[in-house]
Amino acid sequence: MPDLADAAKRILVGRPVRSDRAGGPLLPKRIALPVFASDALSSVAYAPDEILLTLALAGTAAYVVSPWVGVAVVAVMLTVVASYRHLVRAYPTGRGDYQVASENLGAKAGLAVASAVLVDYVLTVAVSLSSGAQYLVTIVPVLRGHEEWIATAMVAVVTLVNVRGSRRPRMFAIPVYLFLAAMGTMALVGGIQWATGTIEQAASAGYEVLPAAGYEQGLLGLAGGFLVLRAFSSGAVALTGVEAISTGVPAFRRPKARNASVTLVLLGLLGAAMLLSVLGLAQATGVRIVTDPGTQLLIDGELPGEEFRQTPVVGQIANAVFAPAPWLFYVVGGATALILLLAANTAFNGFPQLASVLGKDGYLPRQLHARGDRLALTNGILSLAVAAIALIWFFDAEVTWLIQLYIVGVFVSFTLSQLGMVKHWNARLRTVVAAKERASMLRARATNAFGFVLTGIVLVVVVLTKTTHGAWIALGLMAALFVLMGFVHRHYDLVAEELAVRDVSKARALPSRVHAVVLVSNVHKPTMRALAYARATRPSSLEAIAVAVDAEEVTELRRQWDALEVPVPLTVLDSPYREVTRPVVEFVKTIRRTSPRDLVVVYVPEYVVGRWWERLLHNRSTARIKARLLHMPGVVMASVPWQLASAEPETLD
Repeated sequence: MPDLADAAKRILVGRPVRSDRAGGPLLPKRIALPVFASDALSSVAYAPDEILLTLALAGTAAYVVSPWVGVAVVAVMLTVVASYRHLVRAYPTGRGDYQVASENLGAKAGLAVASAVLVDYVLTVAVSLSSGAQYLVTIVPVLRGHEEWIATAMVAVVTLVNVRGSRRPRMFAIPVYLFLAAMGTMALVGGIQWATGTIEQAASAGYEVLPAAGYEQGLLGLAGGFLVLRAFSSGAVALTGVEAISTGVPAFRRPKARNASVTLVLLGLLGAAMLLSVLGLAQATGVRIVTDPGTQLLIDGELPGEEFRQTPVVGQIANAVFAPAPWLFYVVGGATALILLLAANTAFNGFPQLASVLGKDGYLPRQLHARGDRLALTNGILSLAVAAIALIWFFDAEVTWLIQLYIVGVFVSFTLSQLGMVKHWNARLRTVVAAKERASMLRARATNAFGFVLTGIVLVVVVLTKTTHGAWIALGLMAALFVLMGFVHRHYDLVAEELAVRDVSKARALPSRVHAVVLVSNVHKPTMRALAYARATRPSSLEAIAVAVDAEEVTELRRQWDALEVPVPLTVLDSPYREVTRPVVEFVKTIRRTSPRDLVVVYVPEYVVGRWWERLLHNRSTARIKARLLHMPGVVMASVPWQLASAEPETLD
């Protein structure tokens, strides 16, 4: 059975990799861009949808402001990119926002950032793969209704790829560049059609969008203004993933910080261009998309039935732009689904790395810092997969629901990291006197200060507009994770304090006496071996104990003991209720009470079997005894194994 499990593991995961092969190849900018920026670039697949879905609550006329909402999102995006260029130069270690906040604002601020980023990584996987499932369904309509299973299968695939620890990051470049080419072609062709007046209308252009309750006046008044802010905060999901490059600086070729900075600029320009082009083409093709088609859409004057399904914005635009060449619609849809898969992969890189750092710092279980057979951070990868699948099923793989949770954590980390950078530059300026260097630092501080103010304002807008729409769940998860990490850290601190050697002479002192106790159930080879080992240690006292559960068995045990002339006294413990564990524990407690300064060593003979079903055929009373005695101070458990024939190496092979 162990051989079968190991063989299955090797087929899925691959052969173990030596520790000296840790660290993948350093990446040039052309490869680093698709590896680290796929999350940010892929947001164009759902950010325009969220802007239009929100504005649709005010009716058809509200769509006219969507490009301006996009311009506001792009302004924030470029500001964040400019701010992070200074961050990657100042902190090229790869710890990103967590390190900036911890070193400049304190440990609690660092934990706040870490909890926000970890939750955001989980949401990245859930949102990206749920969106990918929706795009896949547009290409293969027969899969409709199975989005949760499709997204879960995608999580499983990405998890397996990361557990295997791919050593070829260049394989991720092709899908990303395919997506960029598809989106670029769509934007170019659509732009030419728009300019020449030949662009086709989307299939939904003739639908009438009814305003939701409370928005009968459209975007007029306080409610309308608040709705525009909601649309902006929904579209701000386009900024997710920008921080991924700051955690990937060590993977860049030298000069690492400069190459990461250039990649950030490319990311910002590409993301801004794609977002604005999609929103512009959505306006030109008359795309209509609403949250609840059953109450908001009129098709030929009637509400659609329950079977009606909407196509995502990019899919609708591709259908209109590539009407003369329908096969290009499938290229765009397939490329979009692929990059959404890679966007999840970005989170599978970032989450385990941050969890590893937190585990090393003592804020999360230290097992998260350990690497698996393939040098991957397997525990962190599996933790992320389980959390993402839970969210996918809880929210039925609905991107519109998941997106409400998504953006809060991003701007918590943005805002705190920018404030941390301002404090960083303030501290540096107090020690630098060179005019040129000071001027550079002053410009950097001004950029980060502006970034702090702007991202802080956006954070307030996001919290105000999204808390009642589901963002409270994300805030609750961040708060719970923050408290959990504080608890874990306190536990590790207390353990370290308790285990620290402070009195060397006392720590080196030997116990005055050692009492050896051998558990006996039968007079057989395992028992004789345990007695021999116990005698070899030359304890101060040695006795064997048996529990009287069956009178006939005890009589036979005494007879065999005397017949073999075992040179160790045998004590039989009375057990009127046929218990085995309690009499042994009470016997050891008696020794401890009589000699509290002495050491008691309990020798336990154990069978070692080689087949899983054999374990079911042997009494597990020794395991229960060990479990009880392990919690008793001054008591040491000594397991004496006896390997049965089925456990011998040649049998196992």
